[in-house]
Amino acid sequence: MNHLNHVAIIMDGNGRWGLKYKKSRNEGHKAGLKSLEEIINETIKKNIKYLTLYAFSTENWKRPKKEINYLFNLLENFLQNKIEDLNKKNIKLKIIGVKNFSSKLNNLLISCERKTNKNNKLQINLALNYGSKYELINAFKKLRKINKSINEKNFQKCLQTANIPDPDILIRTGNTQRLSNFLLWQLAYSEIFFIKKLWPDFNIRDYNNIIRKFKSIKRNFGNV
Repeated sequence: MNHLNHVAIIMDGNGRWGLKYKKSRNEGHKAGLKSLEEIINETIKKNIKYLTLYAFSTENWKRPKKEINYLFNLLENFLQNKIEDLNKKNIKLKIIGVKNFSSKLNNLLISCERKTNKNNKLQINLALNYGSKYELINAFKKLRKINKSINEKNFQKCLQTANIPDPDILIRTGNTQRLSNFLLWQLAYSEIFFIKKLWPDFNIRDYNNIIRKFKSIKRNFGNV
């Protein structure tokens, strides 16, 4: 039976869900937070140590400005209202991506990271303004700057996920089968599950079904 240590999720389909059921993409993003809270709590119950969430990509800046503003306001409110609860649950929050948001959001993200830094029940890696291609190029630049040999060990130390084990599972909801510039290096040997459901419809039963399937998979890592 495979040990599950790290789950990564592309939470796709919020906007489409909102248009389908509420005639508003923003309502879909709001509904997606409820699913997120359920999955976080279930991840703790399953004693999974790492959860990486693709919340906002470098490509998402192409979306309408009103929707982007709503997303960031939603994030600010969520962190302000939930950070104490996350802290009590012994959850560590780490941001991967480039923090070039408003000074208010940047300061809030830094504050949440500092407040939860010593927690060790679950580490949530929140991918904000994250793009894997940028991460890979930047890692090579760091290697060159510090004049280190280009090898796998040194390279991994220069990634934003340094000291974080690679995901065992990637889940993508929303009936889309692609990686969308997410953790391209780290997902090399992850088991990938593409789910038809939109993210707000994804529930604990779906999550546990995936976990059961993962634990029964024979993982060879190139061996036989």
